[in-house]
Amino acid sequence: MAYLTKRRVWQAARLLLIAYLLVIVLMMFLEESLLYFPTKYPDGDWNPPGLVFEDAWFQAADGARLHGWFVPCDHPRAVALFAHGNAGNLSHRADLFIQLHRLGIAVLAFDYRGYGRSSGVPTESGIIADGRAARTWLAQRAGIPESEIVLMGESLGGAVAVQLAAESPARGLVLENTFTSAPDVAAFHYPWLPVKQLMRTRFDSAAAIGKYHGPLLQFHGDADTIVPFALGRKLFDAANQPKQWVVIPGSDHNDPRTPAFFQALDQFIANLPSTEPKAR
Repeated sequence: MAYLTKRRVWQAARLLLIAYLLVIVLMMFLEESLLYFPTKYPDGDWNPPGLVFEDAWFQAADGARLHGWFVPCDHPRAVALFAHGNAGNLSHRADLFIQLHRLGIAVLAFDYRGYGRSSGVPTESGIIADGRAARTWLAQRAGIPESEIVLMGESLGGAVAVQLAAESPARGLVLENTFTSAPDVAAFHYPWLPVKQLMRTRFDSAAAIGKYHGPLLQFHGDADTIVPFALGRKLFDAANQPKQWVVIPGSDHNDPRTPAFFQALDQFIANLPSTEPKAR
């Protein structure tokens, strides 16, 4: 009887182990589909009321054809590149672009490959390449050096902005609800899986942000259920001065931006090193 019991226990344990390994393999196979949630054109609001913009078309280094919206501003206080999060497309952020225009900020928002009207399939290296191409296009359109562009990124876009800032100087860096690394976020949501060891996608912002030496403004909602507040704070702690940490009380990951957000952004832009951007 004892032998049969031990055998059954071993068989059950073996089945559980096999099931666990199968789940790991499945999660590895589905990694990118669990990370990127693009919405393709024509889904979205592509003619938002109150927003005046120019369609921007450009290519990444590998030939991917990318699309963005350039929102001009007469005598802008700053020229910004905005990288959005992992879901939807740029047309879902029109309210933000309207507010940036009201603050005197000219902005290029772009869709990563596979999002909106941009071709291709999203990958870590591809999305970062898309950010580089967008920054080059914006500098040419605005008639300024790339180093005079303010880099802005929300969530996944924060990782793109950090990487760009680490590669070459930026006038400023603005991050919203972003993270130390993609595996750190995955480990929070799947603590029972060895994601830190097995994930191919890294977006290691914690390792990159120390290479940036310009002004940083970083926001995080203290009720964020997608990117833990602690990960945002850890990224901030890894950054160089000058930097400012702004907590949005009671705000979850996808909640609307608050007046406090725009007040802090307005002050940050006012305190940036002086330049004379000439967006047309």
